[in-house]
Amino acid sequence: MEDSTNTLLKRLDLNRPGLEKVKASADNPAKAAKELLAYYRARKSVKHPVNRADRKKSRSKYAIARDIKIANDALKHVFITQSSYPPHFVGKDIDWSTNPVPDHEWIWQLHRMYFWDAMARAYWHTGDEKYASEWFAQLQDWVHKNPRDDKHKFAWRRIEAGIRGHAWMGLYQRFLDSPSFTPEVLVAFLNSCHDHASFLVERFTPENHGLMEAEGAAFIAIMFPEFKDAKKWRDKSIRHLNAEIKKQVRPDGHQVEQTLGYHAGCIRWFAQTWELAKMNGLEKAFGSEYANRLEKMCEVLMKLGLPDGSSAQFGDTTSPVRVRSVLTKWAGVFGRRDFLYVATAGKEGTKPKQTAYALTDSGFYSMRSGWDEKAVCLILKCGPGPFWHCQPDNGTFELYAAGRRLMPDSGTYIYHGDPAGRKWFKQTRVHQTLTLDGKNSDYKPALRLWKPGKNLDVLVVENGSYKNLTHRRAVLFVKKKFFVLVDEAIGKAGGDVDLHFQLAPSQAVFDRALPSVRTDFKKGSNVLIRSLAQKAMVLRKENGQVSFKYGQKQPRPAFRFRINKTSGTPAVRFVTLVVPYEGKVPETKISLVGSPAPGAGRIELDVTVGAVTARIGYDLKNKKAWIR
Repeated sequence: MEDSTNTLLKRLDLNRPGLEKVKASADNPAKAAKELLAYYRARKSVKHPVNRADRKKSRSKYAIARDIKIANDALKHVFITQSSYPPHFVGKDIDWSTNPVPDHEWIWQLHRMYFWDAMARAYWHTGDEKYASEWFAQLQDWVHKNPRDDKHKFAWRRIEAGIRGHAWMGLYQRFLDSPSFTPEVLVAFLNSCHDHASFLVERFTPENHGLMEAEGAAFIAIMFPEFKDAKKWRDKSIRHLNAEIKKQVRPDGHQVEQTLGYHAGCIRWFAQTWELAKMNGLEKAFGSEYANRLEKMCEVLMKLGLPDGSSAQFGDTTSPVRVRSVLTKWAGVFGRRDFLYVATAGKEGTKPKQTAYALTDSGFYSMRSGWDEKAVCLILKCGPGPFWHCQPDNGTFELYAAGRRLMPDSGTYIYHGDPAGRKWFKQTRVHQTLTLDGKNSDYKPALRLWKPGKNLDVLVVENGSYKNLTHRRAVLFVKKKFFVLVDEAIGKAGGDVDLHFQLAPSQAVFDRALPSVRTDFKKGSNVLIRSLAQKAMVLRKENGQVSFKYGQKQPRPAFRFRINKTSGTPAVRFVTLVVPYEGKVPETKISLVGSPAPGAGRIELDVTVGAVTARIGYDLKNKKAWIR
C-alpha cells in the first residue's frame, strides 16, 4: 500500500485548503491515507445527486426487490450484466475475463458493474455491512486484476471506462461512510479514478460513446478537484459536450442516431454533467444554448411518444422508452406544463396545443387523434443516415390505437453473437416500407407536403431508395380515425416492387379477394389493412419477427403487396387503408376519383370506413390537401 499511497499523493494538489494534515503526513503514507479519508468524510464543498445525508432516511425505502436479488447474488459472485441473459457465477476467485455467451455485450457490461449499484442501494436500504465490505473486496480485486493493457481490452474499452467514471461517483457517495471503507480502499479507488480520467481525456470516441466517456471524466474531475489534473479533465470534457450537443442534436431536437432509445440515453448523458456542474457552481461552462438544446430533445419525446407513455422502437431501440418518467423530471426543470400533462396522463399541466408534429431536420412525423391513452397515433420515419444504430427503413411507421401497439417496428434483436440475426433485423424488407427486388434502400429523404388540419392531416415524403427509383409515401389521417397510404415507386428502374407490412404478434386473417389482412385480437383494438385491388398486384405472406428486448425475438404476421414494374413503366402505385378499430370489423370502400397517373403528384380518393365517408386528396404542385 505504501507505493500506491505515494503514487496517489503525487497526483494530488496537497496545497489545497483542507489537505494540510495530509501534506504534513506525506512522509508517513499510512498516516497520510488515514488523514485523506478523514478529509473526504468531512468535506462539504462538493455536491453530488446522491446526498450522503440521505442515508439514514433511506433505510427500508431505497431499494426494490430486484435490487436486493441482484445484490445478494453479487455477494456470491453471481453477476448479471446484459439483462437479457441469466446471471452467471464468475468463480470464487472472480474471473473478470469470463464470457458465458457468444455476445461481446455480456463481457463489456460485466465491466460496467451495474450489479455494484444494486449492492449500494441494498446497503442504504438495509444498513447491512456485508454489502459494503463485499464491494470493497470486489473493487480492489478488479483494480488488481485489470491493469490497462492490451490483455485487458474488454475491461478498458473507452465506453466502459466512461460509464464507470460516472457510476463510481455514486458508489463512492453511498459507501464512503461505511466503517469498512478503509484508507487502503480509498487509495485504490482514487488511483483507479485518476487512471480512468487520464485515459478518457486522451481522446473521446465520436457520437454517443464519447458522451459517456466525457461524462465519466467530468464526474471524476468535479468530484475530486484535489487531483492536480482535475481542471484540465473537467475543461476538456465540458468542451467536448458543448461541441457534441451541436453536432449530435439537430435543430428539431432529435439526436442523429435516429432511434428514440439512444435519443433518451443522450438526454441523460448530456444532462448529467450539466446538472452536476450546476450543483457545484460551474454551470457557466455550458451556456444557455446547451440548456435550449436539452429542452428541444425533451420536446421530441413529447411529440413522438405513444399515448400510453411508451415509444416507437425505430432502429436500435430494444424496448420502449418510458416517456412519462423522463418528462416528469424535465417538466420541472424547464417549467413546461405541456411536458407535465403528458407525464401525468392529463392529470396535471396543460394539454399540448397540437396533435400533429413534423420534425423536418430528422425526418420524424407524428399524427394522433388526441392525448388520452385511447388515442390513435401513427409515427413515421423518413430521415437522414446512415448511422450504426439506425436501419435502412425510410418510410416505415408504427401504429398505436386504444392501448395497443398494432404495428410495431421490428426492433434491434442483438448487436453481437448472432451476425445472421443482426443482419436480418437490419433489412429494409422487414419494415413497413417499400423495396425493389427485396434489396436494402438508401437514405435520401425529402419532405414534399405537410398539411395538418382539423379533419385531415396530410404528409407526403420521398426517399431516393434505389438508383433510378424513388419511393413516395403519402399518409392521410382522415377525421382522426383511420389512415390512407399512397405509395408510389417512381423512376425507370424495373423489378419486383414490394410494399411490406408487419403486425403485432397475433393471429392474422387474410382475405385475398379484397385484398386485406387484419389482426384478430379477441379483446381491445385491432387493425385492418386493405389495399385497392389491382390486376397486377399480388398479396403474399412473409417471414415476420419482432424484438421487444435485447437478444430476444418472436414471430409475428408479415406480408407484402407486390407489383412487377418494367423499366418502361414510369411509376407504379399502391393505395392502402390502415384502419384501427374495436369490436366488429368495419365495412370499407376505397376508389380512385378519375384516372390520376401514378407519380403525377395529384390524387383524389373516395373512402368509406364504417359510418365515415369522405373524398380526400392532395396536390403536390400547388401544395394543397382537401377533404370533402
